[in-house]
Amino acid sequence: MSTDGGLTSRHIGKTVVTIIAVALSLFQLYTAGFGVLTPVLQRATHITFVFVLVLLLFNTTKKARFWWLDAMLLIGAVATGIYMWLTYQTLVFRAGDPTNLDMIMGIATIVLILEVTRRTTGWPLVIIAVLALVYARFGPYFPGILSHKAYSLERIISQLYLSMEGIWGVTLGVAATMVALFVLFGAFLEATGGGKIFIELAFSIAGKSTGGPAKVAVVSSGLMGTISGSPVANVATVGTFTIPLMKRLGYDPHVAGGIEAVASSGGAIMPPVMGAGAFVMSEMTGIPYSRICIAAAIPAVLYYLSLFLAVHFEAKRKGMKGLPAAELPNLRATLQKSLFLLIPIFVLLYLLVIVQVSPMKAAFWSILVLLLTSITIGPERFNFRANLAFILSALEKGARDVLTVSAACAAAGIIIGVIAQTGIGLTFSSIVVEAAGGRLILALALTMVASIILGMGLPPTAAYIVLAAMGAPALVQMNVPVLIAHLFIFYFSVFAPITPPVALAAYTAAGIAESDPMRTGVTAFRLGLVAFLIPYMFTYGPSLVAVGAAGEIIMTVIMACIGVFCLAAAVIGWMMESLSWFERLIFFGAALSLIDPGLLTDLLGLALLGIAMLSILLRRRRMLQIAERKEVAK
Repeated sequence: MSTDGGLTSRHIGKTVVTIIAVALSLFQLYTAGFGVLTPVLQRATHITFVFVLVLLLFNTTKKARFWWLDAMLLIGAVATGIYMWLTYQTLVFRAGDPTNLDMIMGIATIVLILEVTRRTTGWPLVIIAVLALVYARFGPYFPGILSHKAYSLERIISQLYLSMEGIWGVTLGVAATMVALFVLFGAFLEATGGGKIFIELAFSIAGKSTGGPAKVAVVSSGLMGTISGSPVANVATVGTFTIPLMKRLGYDPHVAGGIEAVASSGGAIMPPVMGAGAFVMSEMTGIPYSRICIAAAIPAVLYYLSLFLAVHFEAKRKGMKGLPAAELPNLRATLQKSLFLLIPIFVLLYLLVIVQVSPMKAAFWSILVLLLTSITIGPERFNFRANLAFILSALEKGARDVLTVSAACAAAGIIIGVIAQTGIGLTFSSIVVEAAGGRLILALALTMVASIILGMGLPPTAAYIVLAAMGAPALVQMNVPVLIAHLFIFYFSVFAPITPPVALAAYTAAGIAESDPMRTGVTAFRLGLVAFLIPYMFTYGPSLVAVGAAGEIIMTVIMACIGVFCLAAAVIGWMMESLSWFERLIFFGAALSLIDPGLLTDLLGLALLGIAMLSILLRRRRMLQIAERKEVAK
């Protein structure tokens, strides 16, 4: 979305935008450290800031004569915020019986949410929200089991605006608290040069190994992606460094782009942050945040292990080496330089995993520690002017970065409110169960397709929220545990950006790599294939999400790692040497068997792996014998 020529540049100026953005970030820090406001006020204040900033930063048209439209929307945004502050104490008493002013402000709030969502994420989520509103108002006109009694405009506004089941519900609540703080933490990391330092650290660790730049992409994109949660933004940030280096080393452009797209997409499933998904999932399911992170850890490790091995095998297949040591940063020096960034990250992990404080408190204290380390041992230590500039820059960037996710969560609140009011979630669950004929595998496949389709047009978190409200109950109805049902949906929502034909992360990488977008998308899908298998595996074998006895979990992880090894060999077509199609099929079969937990499948997978390795060794022996005969003949 272009921000050139908008209301900001014409009438207000960058300084005012900076002041408002900094004010939003300071509001988030203050409420995190000293106690949030009442839920409605916290969310209303947050979304009012979002309204104003989006309207100032994202122009509606390049024609200056329409400036008045933005001005009217700005007045409406401020008015809705003030109205909520003045009337929030009687909100619950007005539910079901809105006043005329409630109706006006409710409609204005919905219009503003739809408009800022359109400006930040595009039309798809707006269209779904509008369809939800149409469905609530004109229910009797829908066919069959989709039909329901029509709700009056007053009932709809009451549900969405005067209750905690609509706009002011869980999704906006997460955005206005935990997500905003972690986005701000990421902004502080980036403002201190964290992105560049993470890349240098990855280069110093993996740069000189086989296929070094590609492994750097895997490591650095995973580190950055877990904070940002946006595959496309991560590709644009890290890919500008890693993709040209991969091409220089010998990776084909479409392969370099595919590697970066897959590495960047995986950040959203990597604990502890997982973008915004883990926070939303915790609020929607009531499952502790720490438990979700533990459950997501093994699948995330398997995902990156698969990509790391694929990168290694591709480099071996093409005879690539690593980068010369002279071109790489010194590991010890890089660690010393990055210490001021690593300390707050370790503090964050300690608070989340060991102390188990709330995610918002953990982010708050980690930001304070980052400020302290930056000022005392950072590159600009005790430089008042430089540190003040970095703090203001981080505060402004944090506010800007939260706009998209907050707008999407507010729009998702409209959809969830309609789902709760009309009961369409239960209807959708019945449709899925009936279409699957009671067979879980078919229900999972239908849910997967729906998740990917939604994820192609919506931000991953928004896609997850919408389908979790409608699809998760169907899986739970078929005896899938709540945590696993939500993880299943979340995974496929996250990996839509590497799924052709609308693989946005892959297409972004293709632009940097100067490769064919569709070919890059197909390559990304192939490299990230394990992501489309693991959700099925942990659904049928919960030990992959750390459910069960310790011995069972350890054995499952070992077998799954061997399975991922086989999958990488099958995808790349290399294991000590190039593989025949027959051998690749055997490796693929071994991978499926080993990733799927169970004694019989493990034995089958190991047997297939043995057959594949025996085939390779026999062929190598034959080739060696032929070479010896030729040598003797000479």
